[in-house]
Amino acid sequence: MTDWVREILERYGQRAVLEMAEGERDVRAFLQPVRERREEASGTVTEMGWVDGRLWLYLGREEIRPGDTVRWNGMAFQARSSRPYVIGGTLSHWWASLERRREAAECGS
Repeated sequence: MTDWVREILERYGQRAVLEMAEGERDVRAFLQPVRERREEASGTVTEMGWVDGRLWLYLGREEIRPGDTVRWNGMAFQARSSRPYVIGGTLSHWWASLERRREAAECGS
């Protein structure tokens, strides 16, 4: 019953790298910014420039846990929370809320 999720991810999902304590693996997932109620993007202006404060959505078949990192399109995201979605006793997909990671190079270190 959940094969359609796998097929959609394989055909339309973005290629990303999931980094976990056990290592890393290539994955197919949907990644996109979470839509804000306001039109302007949420963020903060600091001495170093603008810091993106948006949350991102991860939908994929690979298990993702809080603290895991997703690298995609030159950006790195850290999972804040996650949970599996099960249909009829079978894993459909994993959902996660991600926040953009600030890399040491971005911080000037």
